Amino acid sequence: MSGDTQRKSNLRKVYLAAEYALVFFGVVILYTLLLSGSNPIPLLVVLGLAAVLYLLRSPTFDRGSLWRPGRLPAELPSIALLFFLTTVGSIVVVLFTRPELFLGFPRTEPVVWAFVMVLYPVLSVYPQELIFRGFLFQRYQPVFGDGVGMIAASAAAFGFVHIAFGNWVSMVLSAAGGWIFASRYRKSRSLFTVSVEHGLYGMLMFTVGLGIYFYHGASVS
Repeated sequence: MSGDTQRKSNLRKVYLAAEYALVFFGVVILYTLLLSGSNPIPLLVVLGLAAVLYLLRSPTFDRGSLWRPGRLPAELPSIALLFFLTTVGSIVVVLFTRPELFLGFPRTEPVVWAFVMVLYPVLSVYPQELIFRGFLFQRYQPVFGDGVGMIAASAAAFGFVHIAFGNWVSMVLSAAGGWIFASRYRKSRSLFTVSVEHGLYGMLMFTVGLGIYFYHGASVS
């Protein structure tokens, strides 16, 4: 690689790193200050569509990764094991720390809970995966590579965006989830598979009582 080409490559990395910080941290802070408490679903859908358009226009993007359901069966055993352990852990934590929240959402607002279980994976999970896995992995690969660095960048961005909910619990849990989902996407290159896993964890949070930290409508009156 010539010196001029190397300089251009380095400049592009600096630009992309700054863009990553601005988009996933700066803009998120601005959104939190100006629009915190508003419904994020419409914005998620719009940004998800924008991510799809970007990915489809990228000549190096593997379009099959937008769905690729055939990867799910091979990932199911590890998904199921991790989900089982998380379910047990979540129930124990809620029962010992906030027992009044346990199953609060389905008990007090069963109709709303049912709608969330049906619509959340479609209107929230898949758009999030398009943005925080599909787009982020493709756009910022020159900066973070395709290994642990990228997984960490995805998890950090995914955790930080939950600052809009105004509590550290949602940020920590989402960062942990972001690490799981980014690792799964790196391995499977299937947004369908990752969305299934993400959807399971989201529905778990809303059901066992931790949804109060992610969705104000899930709180117990």
